[in-house]
Amino acid sequence: MKKISTLVNLLLLIVVAGISACTKGTNTATTIPTLVTVDVVTDNKGTTAYTGGFVTSGVSNYSAYGVCYSTTNQEPTIADTKATENVVSYIFSNTLTGLSPNTVYYLRAYATNSAGTGYGNTIKFTTGGDVSGVFAQVSTFAGNGAAGFANGTGTAASFNAPTGVATDASGNIYVADASNSSIRKITPAGVVTTLAGTGVLGYQDGPGATAQFYSPSGLAVDAAGNVYVADRGNHLIRKITATGVVSTLAGSGSVNYNDGTGAGASFNTPTAVALDASGANLYVADLGNNLIRKVTTATGAVSTIAGSRTQGFKNGISTEANFNKPSGIALDAAGNIYVAEAGSNVIRKITSDFLVNVYVGGPGATTVVAAPTSLSFDAAGNLYITDKNGRILKINTQKQLTVLAGTSGTNGSTNGSGSTALFNNPSGIAADAQGNVYVADAGNNLIRKVK
Repeated sequence: MKKISTLVNLLLLIVVAGISACTKGTNTATTIPTLVTVDVVTDNKGTTAYTGGFVTSGVSNYSAYGVCYSTTNQEPTIADTKATENVVSYIFSNTLTGLSPNTVYYLRAYATNSAGTGYGNTIKFTTGGDVSGVFAQVSTFAGNGAAGFANGTGTAASFNAPTGVATDASGNIYVADASNSSIRKITPAGVVTTLAGTGVLGYQDGPGATAQFYSPSGLAVDAAGNVYVADRGNHLIRKITATGVVSTLAGSGSVNYNDGTGAGASFNTPTAVALDASGANLYVADLGNNLIRKVTTATGAVSTIAGSRTQGFKNGISTEANFNKPSGIALDAAGNIYVAEAGSNVIRKITSDFLVNVYVGGPGATTVVAAPTSLSFDAAGNLYITDKNGRILKINTQKQLTVLAGTSGTNGSTNGSGSTALFNNPSGIAADAQGNVYVADAGNNLIRKVK
């Protein structure tokens, strides 16, 4: 990701200087606020939208802010319909309700101070129709449901709490088999083998057959076939070459927080990893530290790109933001980072300028995304989500959120379509180049296929 821009540096200076007292005050402002409007995501009925904005100048002493929107005015103002945000922050989120399906809207963020009202860029979006009845088909791809550690084809194989999945360019699926402390590989034909790990937890680098892990969770695969592992119990980032040799890329093995290179860095329960398009940078959801970290794959150099180590829900720039149990991570084609934040029921977005904001959901919004655990983009740009309510969700390229499969709050292992299909703690998700989606169904000890 590129260096923080001049705009963001300016914001940081403003905040450090004390003007970050973005409270509604009585002092006279001399500058009309300027803003940027963030993405709009709509629901599966086309009646609700999630959006927001951030103030880039005129940060102090504003009396009102939020978003305004219209179906007719292409540059909406506060004279049109508006949603006002009451939480004091220069980065804010809004949920709009009562929208009309299949309707074009124009929306932009606004903020008002004594100098006047400023507006952000206008976003044109179209609410979708009611697609709440459009579902995916779920089947069992591998595993027999019993906790075990057996290779084989399809249901002849067994897993023990699989928590992470990733795919390579050839369509192979890699599984972080957490309670077996192993990394498994599944061919497109469903043949399951053990890539690395002995089935016994521990820490050992070397050939796959003798290497050891401790409750591995997240995985990512680069173009050369190297597999990167969030070795959660060992608090390490591991690497498995295409020939099956395991090494430690970064981390000291102790619960701590340090930036640095290789063993000079430390993590606290790293849970998910994602590569950028070049494969040069690996991003880590460092759950126990409530941070998003970056690891340079060539050197193992670790830096912190977002989060303050304070557990909470706060948008902001880089280390001003707070996270609450970041559990999943994915990058889109533009290099934006998306974080599944289980503790706040939210998907956050980190832009290339390290601005952290809500993408969808929020604290208490369990009907939107409930404790999301993992994320994956497909080649077309659709985003797939697993949540602790036992659902598989999708945000399509039109930014409409739908529930593909699962019934909220109901556990089970039933295959089938949409809400008739049931999961038990779906914990990992990955899409292959053909558009197939694979789910690590941890509570059922299965790898499920969603199509």
